[in-house]
Amino acid sequence: MTESTELMGLPPAETALQIYQTPNGLDPYIERIRQEVTGHAPNLKTDKGRKEIASRAFKVRKIKTALDGLGKEQVDRLKEIPKLIDAERKRMREELDALADEVRKPLTEWEEAEASRVAMHKNGLESIASQTREVGGLDSDSLRLRIESVEAEVIGEAWEEFEAEAHRAKAKALEILNAALAERQKYEAEQAELAELRRKQAEQEQKDREAEIARQAAEKARADAEAKAQAERDAAAKREADAKAAAERAEQDRLQAIERLKQAEARAEAEKLAAEQRAKDAAEAARQAEIQRQADEKAAAEAAQRKREADIAHKASINNAALTAFIDNGLPDACAKQAVILIAKGLIPAVKIQY
Repeated sequence: MTESTELMGLPPAETALQIYQTPNGLDPYIERIRQEVTGHAPNLKTDKGRKEIASRAFKVRKIKTALDGLGKEQVDRLKEIPKLIDAERKRMREELDALADEVRKPLTEWEEAEASRVAMHKNGLESIASQTREVGGLDSDSLRLRIESVEAEVIGEAWEEFEAEAHRAKAKALEILNAALAERQKYEAEQAELAELRRKQAEQEQKDREAEIARQAAEKARADAEAKAQAERDAAAKREADAKAAAERAEQDRLQAIERLKQAEARAEAEKLAAEQRAKDAAEAARQAEIQRQADEKAAAEAAQRKREADIAHKASINNAALTAFIDNGLPDACAKQAVILIAKGLIPAVKIQY
C-alpha cells in the first residue's frame, strides 16, 4: 500500500474483509473523500484554479482504483480458501477410505471366500442338472454313461448347507435319465423288432419267388416231357402199326425218351437247388449288409454324441469362466448367472460369448 493511498484513509487490512462483505460498508470512505473534494468554489479563470479542479477529480479516481484493488485482494484471498478446504477434504476422504478398507478387510476376505464356496456348490448343482439336458437324441449307451456319471457323484458333508439340495438334484437327475433310458430302450426294441420283421418278410418273399420259379420250371419240364412222351408214344404206335420190324427201334426210342425225361427232371431239381442256394446267399448278403448298416449308424451316432458332449463341455467351461469373471468383478451371483444366460442365448444386442 502506497503512502498516497494511506493518506486517503483506505480500510485497514485486518478489517477490510468484514467491511467489504457488509452492505454499504464503504459508505464512510466514500463520504470522507466526498467531503475532501467538494465544498470548494471552482475557479475557472486561472490556470491554477482549473488544475485544482482536475487534481481533485483525479484524487477521486485514484481512491476509487485503490478501493477496488483492495476489494479484489479480498476476493483473491477468499478464492484460495475453497482450494485449501477441498485439499483437506480429499486428504480426509482418502485416509478414512483406507481406514474403512483396513477395518473391513477381514469381512471382505470372508465374503469373497464365502462367494467362492457358494459358487463352487452351485456349479456342482449345475453340473448334475446339465446331465439331464438334450437327452432326447441320445441312445441307450449314452444315457447309461450319464446315469453312471450322476450315480458316481458323492453327496455328503462336503456339500455343507447345499447337501439336501444336492441330494434332490441327484435324485431328480436320475429320475429323468432313467425315464429317458426306459423310453429309449423301448424305442430301440421296437426298431429292432421292425427290422427283424422286415428281414423275415424279405426272406419269405425271396423264398416264395424261388419256389414259384422252381414250380414253373418243373411244370414246364413235366409238360414238355409229357408232350414229348406223347409224341413218342404216338410215333411208336404209328411205327408199330406201320411195321413190326420197327418195334425194337420204337422201344429204344421210348427208353431214350424216358431217360431224357429223367435228365430233365434232374436238371429241374438242380435248378431248384441252385435257386434255393442263391436265395440263401442273397438273404445272408442282406443280413450282413444290415449288420454293417447298423454298425455304421451306431458309430455315427456315437461320434455325434461325443461331439455334442464335447461342445456342451466346451460351452459350459466358457460360460463358467464368464460367470466367475462377472462375480470376481463385483456382480452378485444371481445377476452374474442371469447375465451369462442372457448373453449365451443371444438376447443382449451387440454382445455375445465367443466359443
